[in-house]
Amino acid sequence: MAFGVVLALVAALSWGMGDFLLQRSTRKIGDWETLFIVALLGVVALTPFVAANVAALVIDPALLVLLAAGGFMVAASVLDFEALKKGKIAVVEPLFALEVPIAALLAFGIVSETLAWFHAVLIIFLLAGLFLVSVRTHHLRRAAWLERGVLLAIIGSVFMGASAFLVGFSARLIDPLVTMWFINAITVAVALAYLFRHRSMGSLVADINRNRKLLLVVGVVDNLAWISFSFATSLIPIAIAIGLSESYIALAALLGLLVNGERLVHHQQVGIVLAFCATLVLAVVT
Repeated sequence: MAFGVVLALVAALSWGMGDFLLQRSTRKIGDWETLFIVALLGVVALTPFVAANVAALVIDPALLVLLAAGGFMVAASVLDFEALKKGKIAVVEPLFALEVPIAALLAFGIVSETLAWFHAVLIIFLLAGLFLVSVRTHHLRRAAWLERGVLLAIIGSVFMGASAFLVGFSARLIDPLVTMWFINAITVAVALAYLFRHRSMGSLVADINRNRKLLLVVGVVDNLAWISFSFATSLIPIAIAIGLSESYIALAALLGLLVNGERLVHHQQVGIVLAFCATLVLAVVT
């Protein structure tokens, strides 16, 4: 249980850095190009660890769950990348917290995963803190919710919540590393087909040469986050794992305060304290 909590927090740290880097990458080279590189790095890195087990998937009944996880992950990633590319992080980031209740509801409905009442209360406090941290004054104006990227972020969060549940479910049925290798392999195949269809492979090679360091860091950080999350969900309840990992939203706000010298208004200060306290207590009691 303790190791599962640590892994969920590692995922939070990785995603906290990853969103900023993904936005830069998608704006520089595109959604599908970024998705292809990140997934390809995941396949290459994990192949030595799962090669002996991949062949057995052909006769494994859990293959259908893995295929569903891969399909949802591709759709969710493209939607989230497009939201980050077209919208502002400050506008779309609050909506990513929708992943927590979506994954929790699926875990409850499909695998009958229930939480102790104090776990549920702490997750509610965590979500409330993340909401307060993320929402700024301009979010309260109607125009903010009509900004580019908002609808994509909402739809993407629904798909990502389903993906997070399916990753956790697959990790329990099969193996966390095999799960992430298979999802990355599906992503590579779909992204490669898209790039070939749109004759983008030539420009992709040039983009990789120009942005090698950025793409390498993005690939490492994003794959580390998902691998950590998949192991965490095999050790602790899925709702708790995704709740802890979503604390990266508060972390991003804190980094903005410390690194960029941003000023937080009163409700954001309350939110960041509430989110970190809820995360800490949730981690300890788990």
